[in-house]
Amino acid sequence: MSYDALTALSPLDGRYAAKVDALRPQFSEYGLIRRRLQVEIEWLKALAAEPYFTEIPAFSPATVAALDALVTDFGVGQAAEVKEIEAVTNHDVKAIEYIIKEKMDSLGLGAYKEFVHFGLTSQDINNTAIPLSLKDAMAGVYYPAVEEVRDKLAAFADEWREVPMLARTHGQPASPTTLGKE
Repeated sequence: MSYDALTALSPLDGRYAAKVDALRPQFSEYGLIRRRLQVEIEWLKALAAEPYFTEIPAFSPATVAALDALVTDFGVGQAAEVKEIEAVTNHDVKAIEYIIKEKMDSLGLGAYKEFVHFGLTSQDINNTAIPLSLKDAMAGVYYPAVEEVRDKLAAFADEWREVPMLARTHGQPASPTTLGKE
């Protein structure tokens, strides 16, 4: 079955798709995969930075930058690669782990790739990735939209400061006020 508005999983995927487009980087499957990758990379960096965990040395700034680039440069194409691995493993987080290990070989970090996902469960990753997506959506989409509405209301209040109106209380006419105040 092909995708269209009638086969979408929710109305947000169909007729409201354009309205929620700004949320796709956070709440699409691509967004979740990217956040999972970010959590795994941050955990690996934290292990390397821990002085009492001597099995993995502290990463150089260049290595940290290269690991960070795995997240910042992560695109839909790489998410598709993760999905291909997931089709074989039948495990979403394990597929991310495999992608990171593959990238570590090319970064010269192959000796430490077994520390990817070390001491974690899939829920550790998901329980961190999902709130990060929510945090991003709030900061990048929701709060700016609310601020825009707030600013528009403030402009209306200023513009209509002197427009008189009759206030109401309990559904009945009350004392005069201004539209800007209300």
